[in-house]
Amino acid sequence: MSKLNLDPGRIAEARATAARIAVQVQTFIDQHTTVSTERTIVRLLGVDGVDDVGTPLANVVVDALKDAELLSKGAALWMGSAMIHTGMDPQTLAQELGKGTLTVEEIPLAAPAEAEAKILPLVQDALEKIRKQTEARKHYLETLGEGKKPYLYVIVATGNIYEDVVQAKAAARQGADVIAVIRTTAQSLLDYVPYGATTEGFGGTYATQENFRIMRQALDEVGQEVGRYIRLCNYSSGMCMPEIAALGALERLDVMLNDALYGILFRDINMQRTLVDQYFSRVIIGYSGIIFNSGEDNYLTTADAFEEAHTVLASQFMNEQFAVLAGIEEWQMGLGHAFEMDPNLENGFLYELAQAIMAREIFPNACLKYMPPTKFMTGNIFKGHVQNALFNLVSVWSGQSIQLLGMLTEAIHTPHLQDRMLSIENASYIFNNARALGEEVEFKKDGIIQKRAQTVLNEAADLLAQMEQEGLFSTIEKGIFGGVKRPRDGGKGLAGVCVKDEAYFNPFIPLMLGGEGK
Repeated sequence: MSKLNLDPGRIAEARATAARIAVQVQTFIDQHTTVSTERTIVRLLGVDGVDDVGTPLANVVVDALKDAELLSKGAALWMGSAMIHTGMDPQTLAQELGKGTLTVEEIPLAAPAEAEAKILPLVQDALEKIRKQTEARKHYLETLGEGKKPYLYVIVATGNIYEDVVQAKAAARQGADVIAVIRTTAQSLLDYVPYGATTEGFGGTYATQENFRIMRQALDEVGQEVGRYIRLCNYSSGMCMPEIAALGALERLDVMLNDALYGILFRDINMQRTLVDQYFSRVIIGYSGIIFNSGEDNYLTTADAFEEAHTVLASQFMNEQFAVLAGIEEWQMGLGHAFEMDPNLENGFLYELAQAIMAREIFPNACLKYMPPTKFMTGNIFKGHVQNALFNLVSVWSGQSIQLLGMLTEAIHTPHLQDRMLSIENASYIFNNARALGEEVEFKKDGIIQKRAQTVLNEAADLLAQMEQEGLFSTIEKGIFGGVKRPRDGGKGLAGVCVKDEAYFNPFIPLMLGGEGK
């Protein structure tokens, strides 16, 4: 029974509408590829490293294909053909392209079936590497165990991966369950993935495969020390969504922020580009047993949390259905929302509680991620600590899964070690004392909380019906989400999108969607 007295027919209607919208968009996705999608294929086939001027070899290969107007045929077709023609492996082929001793045009293209057969052993090797990491996660969870939900999620953001390690280990010892390494400012707008370990970044640390490896090793070490598995989170968003998802899968990340709408609205990335990229990234995430986090919380930083709450729910429905099409299981769906009511709004706590419990009732098996107050944090650390306490109470009451802890120094500076400690203490105290609160409390029939949730559900269902009529692209152009308008042909990265040729194939998607080793 719904404690909010939500109409199950209305929920089913909204979900079915979102599914039809997702299928509409998937038709477009299936017809297109992008430079980042092709670079991901190249990387999974074994291409790594940079050329003599620091350009990632994956970019070298795909840029050469694009310049030769061969991108539409796909990197897999060219790579398989080149292996047949030259006898070289993908890494050597990429290096030769980088040195200029080989050009893509001089390789005669084989039949797609022949090229695919040639690279199939490399495809299987990549999948085996990912499966081993999935098995390692399972082993740690079975032998070490994990913290109780809501998982305590904190960030490190020094810019130096080695200093991040120090802070991450300290946070784990203080009780954190998930460590998110915040990505350096504007990396989402780079159309390449930086290489190697990095020690300089502004507002965060570069997301690189080596940095993933370093932090994963550190969290495994401290996990053994504290006796529980510590999850690692980073960003599979921006211009390189599928590439970073692949690197995260290879290095056993556990949680990845991944939402095309976030990139469109808040990073001005072209909607065509990022929706195509999101699909392959989510196929990888689903196959790898990674939890993705969607970015609905960001809408409430630019739009009013009371007036626009239905847009958050509508987006959650959409993200759920995009995830279904990518083969992602419910427990991997870290659908996002946030505690962002104006603290001066009378009964704001009740509205927040209604929203959070509504999300749990509508998505009962999802790994809901709840974000802390940021918009109305003023720098008054005492008031901020109380705001975070209310946030923590709603979270445990409503049965959230992942709790990004609020910092009392939000709006002042990047958190210090002591800031995290106080936040972890705050959440731990409230979670322990109110663990079963949600099981004990029911709500007044037709009271403030029930009426609020019912209204938001009805408005979200109506919005989804409107979106189905207009199409997702048009809805985004009108600024429905977050009050931010983006044009279909505007933003960054459109030049990296092309229509697939009849000979195109991506060897990874069919095997990953098949769930082999999942």
